[in-house]
Amino acid sequence: MAWLLDDEDMKDRARRYINYIIDNQSDDGWICPDDTQDRARYDVWAKLLILKVLVVYYDCTEDERIQGVVKKALQALDRHIDRAPLFNWGQFRWFEGLISIWWLYEKTEEDWLLDLATKLWGQGFDWHSFFKYWPYKEPVSKGRWSYMSHVVNNAMMLKAGALLWRMTGSKEHLEYVNEMVDMLDKYHGMVTGVFTGDECLAGTSPVQGTELCAVAEYMYSLEHLISITGQAKWADRLERITYNALPATFSPDMWTHQYDQQVNQVECSTQEDPIFKTNGGESNLFGLEPNFGCCTANLSQPWPKFALSTFMESQDGIAAIVYAPSSLKTKVKDADVSIRMDTQYPFRDTINFVVNSSRPVEFTIWLRIPDWTKEPRVEINNNVLEIDKPGFYPLKMKWEGQICFTLKLPMTVSIVPRPNNLYAVTRGPLVYSLPIEEEWVQINQDIEGREFPHCDYEVLPKSPWNYGLCIDKDNVEESLKVEELPLGDCPFSPQGAPVVIRVKGRKVDWEMEKGAATPAPGMDWICDEVEELMLIPYGCTNLRITEMPLV
Repeated sequence: MAWLLDDEDMKDRARRYINYIIDNQSDDGWICPDDTQDRARYDVWAKLLILKVLVVYYDCTEDERIQGVVKKALQALDRHIDRAPLFNWGQFRWFEGLISIWWLYEKTEEDWLLDLATKLWGQGFDWHSFFKYWPYKEPVSKGRWSYMSHVVNNAMMLKAGALLWRMTGSKEHLEYVNEMVDMLDKYHGMVTGVFTGDECLAGTSPVQGTELCAVAEYMYSLEHLISITGQAKWADRLERITYNALPATFSPDMWTHQYDQQVNQVECSTQEDPIFKTNGGESNLFGLEPNFGCCTANLSQPWPKFALSTFMESQDGIAAIVYAPSSLKTKVKDADVSIRMDTQYPFRDTINFVVNSSRPVEFTIWLRIPDWTKEPRVEINNNVLEIDKPGFYPLKMKWEGQICFTLKLPMTVSIVPRPNNLYAVTRGPLVYSLPIEEEWVQINQDIEGREFPHCDYEVLPKSPWNYGLCIDKDNVEESLKVEELPLGDCPFSPQGAPVVIRVKGRKVDWEMEKGAATPAPGMDWICDEVEELMLIPYGCTNLRITEMPLV
């Protein structure tokens, strides 16, 4: 983030930590907190993690020290796991080590790195075999915490097969992730693209919640999947998560965040007996460190990594992977090339590209066409190019000087069926919710470090939320009206939502328990009065109802 923003103060902070880590690397390569008398009891997940950090740091800075530091650390890991095999987090997240291994292998092509990758694979948990007889088709009951059902582990492991495929070439390693994602969607999936897990997998109830770390790590897994497989569907899902679940899990100013977000989130309050299966009664508060500190550390990573994934190199040019206001400077066949995306996507359907080349050069710009769009097209040089299928569309030509073109991705409203006869409203990559008026009440003021602005809040509802939608499933567009509003400085906020959907609704019989809406309304009573409701993008809300009955 520091280097993307070119922020010198943030760069200095990052360098201070990186320099300390490098300067304190042991002579034998060990790079973690060290008790040489008891290293066998050290969970090497921390080493796999810091090696990823160093690789990212090199990509930002090209610091010449990093290659040697990573090599010594991996050699130390290679020796260490001979006598102290992987356990706990390291065993279940072993594949994270492949990221730094492949980074170094691309530079050195040293065979011992392949041997180390094989050892990690052999000692690590076999997620692929496990999913073939998967036991977690129901919500994990209270007290049954495990590494195997841990929501973040499941979000992280989705990239394991693709990373391993780089060595094995096995078709199953590359493709079995499709079945794993299908199972997670079927038994625990949310309309926002993530799956539930307030620590452990929690089913399809819209009030069970998903941990912020799972959102961040799912995005990171998808970024690896799209880069390795080239399949556009992973980028479709990446956008769905990024533009919905990610901004919803922290306050608009990012000073506070939740440990768990709920798709139907009508109140965020302290509960002695919470509805969550594993996490505590403060897990959906907005605060500095609700429940546990891992999400405090993780909330800053997803946006910068998403920014780094907007463009990727292809064999014959450049691929536009995900759409966001962004710019790229690179070289293609020794020509200096820049590409800029001017867009208000995902709130608008138009992406304007400006391509500049220092000399005439032929290459392809691959444009991702999402699965949800209808009749997409490219407008270039007064020509309209119709696109007939989703995936990647090749725009191949000789680029010279400055060339501008426009990609149109028309968005239509869809009604997505959910469990318990509930439905969610989507349009393009965005999910829409009924926002609830909020009262923010500061708590934990007696705890040091919780002073404004990094303080803790309960968020209480100030308006009705127990509604059903008056939508005709067979004539959706006739049942609602889409209205575009100006895009401001903080679009992911209740007040700054740049697009709204106006729809009719009626109050229904819907109760609360343990500070949450019941998973589904009772429907014993439906109000006769029809009211006009306004839905806004899910990522713009703090309190919301997303899955609702049709009445």
